[in-house]
Amino acid sequence: MCGGARSGEGGRVIEVRELTKRYGRTVAVDRLSFVVRPGAVTGFLGPNGAGKSTTMRVLLGLDAASSGEALVNGRRYASLRRPMLEVGALLDAGAVHAGRKAFDHLGWLARGNGIGTRRVAEVLERVGLAGVARKRVGGFSLGMRQRLGIAAALLGDPGVLVFDEPVNGLDPDGVRWIRELMRALAAEGRTVLISSHLMSEMELTADRLVVIGRGRLIADTSVQELADRFGRGVRVRSPRPDELTRVLVTAGGTVESANGTAGGGRVAGSPESGGLVVSGLEAKAIGEHAAAHGIPLYEVTPRNASLEEAYMELTARGAEFGAAS
Repeated sequence: MCGGARSGEGGRVIEVRELTKRYGRTVAVDRLSFVVRPGAVTGFLGPNGAGKSTTMRVLLGLDAASSGEALVNGRRYASLRRPMLEVGALLDAGAVHAGRKAFDHLGWLARGNGIGTRRVAEVLERVGLAGVARKRVGGFSLGMRQRLGIAAALLGDPGVLVFDEPVNGLDPDGVRWIRELMRALAAEGRTVLISSHLMSEMELTADRLVVIGRGRLIADTSVQELADRFGRGVRVRSPRPDELTRVLVTAGGTVESANGTAGGGRVAGSPESGGLVVSGLEAKAIGEHAAAHGIPLYEVTPRNASLEEAYMELTARGAEFGAAS
């Protein structure tokens, strides 16, 4: 493992402290603070215009903060002597000279950071571009450029990795490869921060989430905690729904029909219907109350919101742009 990864073990590898970035009268990032620790994939989420890319650019020394700071291993990016050995990043897959060959592009980056050409061959092999290493980037598809950008990020074997929309342009096989790569890098003890709009992919990839809106922090939590926060009650089916409803309401729960009505001759909660949805009681308590009254249960299933549903509720007021309903 690289030195960057070791230095971050148990510590704060990426730290954003009261970061503010203004462009004229526009406040892109507003007193934003969060920490990204090693050993997990952290999704960086927010609506368009939320300040995600600006935050990443300040972190990587591409923009200057108006106030506050963004640090890698306790230092600003500009103070890192050989930055690619500590932090690797992909912000724009198109930021490569079209006339340059893939191997030469990485070789140029390697020389500037004291990295040998053997490492260039290794990362090209890892991202699946070894067969086109001598091809010019101008002939690459967007997906191939994304892979080349990831190769550049991995070039210095850094302990910190930052990616902005890394699955853009990738086919389903490539998306799955990115997911497995990100999780493997985190499992090695590295710090992985990914900005993405694909909620379904973040749900499969990320361990933790930092969600911002209008430049401010909305949530810093785990994927599971966010899903639990926007839970949708517990789905229950029983051959004695009316009796079960009375018991659960007495115990402090709220009970509704899962399919809205009990029409069609079916009783709400019966095995043939959509069942009941119970709020205010956990699945364990529902089972205990039913058992105490001898009421059989055919299903008891917590209904957590998907990450997309939770995200939409969480950021409803943090979107700068939105279409009319």
